[in-house]
Amino acid sequence: MGIPEAVCPANPLGDLGAAPSSSGLDNCLVILPNDSFSGYAASSAVLKENGPSILQPTRQADDRPELEGDDEIWLQMRAEARHDAEVQPVLASYLYSTILAHRSLERALAFHLGNKLSSTTLLSTQLYNLIVDTFMDDVEIRESVRADIKAVRERDPACVSYSHCMLNFKGFLACQAYRVAHRLWNQGRISLALAIQSRVSEVFAVDIHPAAKIGKGILFDHATGVVIGETATVGDSVSILHHVTLGGTGKYGGDRHPKVGNGVLIGAGATILGNIKIGDGAKIGAGSVVLIEVPPSTTAVGNPARLVGGKTTPSRLTEIPSETMDHTSFISEWSDYVI
Repeated sequence: MGIPEAVCPANPLGDLGAAPSSSGLDNCLVILPNDSFSGYAASSAVLKENGPSILQPTRQADDRPELEGDDEIWLQMRAEARHDAEVQPVLASYLYSTILAHRSLERALAFHLGNKLSSTTLLSTQLYNLIVDTFMDDVEIRESVRADIKAVRERDPACVSYSHCMLNFKGFLACQAYRVAHRLWNQGRISLALAIQSRVSEVFAVDIHPAAKIGKGILFDHATGVVIGETATVGDSVSILHHVTLGGTGKYGGDRHPKVGNGVLIGAGATILGNIKIGDGAKIGAGSVVLIEVPPSTTAVGNPARLVGGKTTPSRLTEIPSETMDHTSFISEWSDYVI
C-alpha cells in the first residue's frame, strides 16, 4: 500500500509574489494509493473537487463505515487548508499531500502521523496502514480524535484553526498516536505498542505508556515533557500543560499511578505521584507536587501541595477548570506573596 501523493506543477499557485491562480490548482493531480484501505480499489475516473483532480478509491461493499452525517470538522479543515494554500503558495504541495489529497480526517491524520513517526527502519507506509486500519476499526477512537481537536481549538487561544492543530500541535498528535498504541496494547500486540510509544517520545517529547487509560476531549498544551505512567487514568475533558508527570512512587508494580477525573486542569510542571485520585473538576497549580488525594472542584497548589481554603473547608470551584484554563485566580486566597 502506498502513501497518497500530489502531482502538481512546480508552483501550482503561480509565482510567490503573484496573485493565486485557480487554474494552477486545476492542474494538480492527487493520486491515492490503489490499496489505501482494504476493500478499496482505484477508480479509473478522475474526479474534480473544487480544484485539483483526485483519483478516488471506489467504495466496496465490505468497506467499514465512516462516522454518520456530515463531518463538520473535516469539512472546515479542508476549507482552511485550501485558503492557506492560496494565501501561502509555498505551502500548497504540503497542504495537498497532508490534507486535501485525503477523503477523511482519519486518512489525513494517519498519513501525517505516519510521516512524523517514521524512521529509516519503520517505514511511513507501514505506519499509515497500521494507523488508518486502527482508526477505521474503532468508532470510539474516531470520536475521540474529533473531541480532542475541538478541545484544542476551543481552549488554546494560540490555535488558529483545525488544520493548524492537526498539522502543528504535537500534543494533539502525540495523543492520537497514544490512542493507536493503546488499542494495540489491548489486542496483545505489546511490542508494536511499545515501539510506537518510543517513537512518540523521541519525536514529540511526550511519554505516554500505551496501557494508560485516557478519555476524550483532551488538551495537551505545549506537551513537551508530559509523562503518563502505565496504570494512570485520565478522564474526559482534561487539560494538561507541559512537563506534567503522572508517575508512580517507586519500583514496585501493580496499580501505582494517579487517577485523574473529568474536567481537571493540571498546570505546567506539576508532579502527581502514586495511586491517588484527583477529583472531577479539580485544579492543580503549576509546579505543584501532589502526593495525596485532591477532592472534586478544589484547587491544590504548592510543594507539597495544599488545598486553597484549607483542608477542612477548601474553596470550591464553580466552573470547569479544564475549560476556563484559569491558572492564577486562586493566588489571593492561597498566598499573600508579592514581588
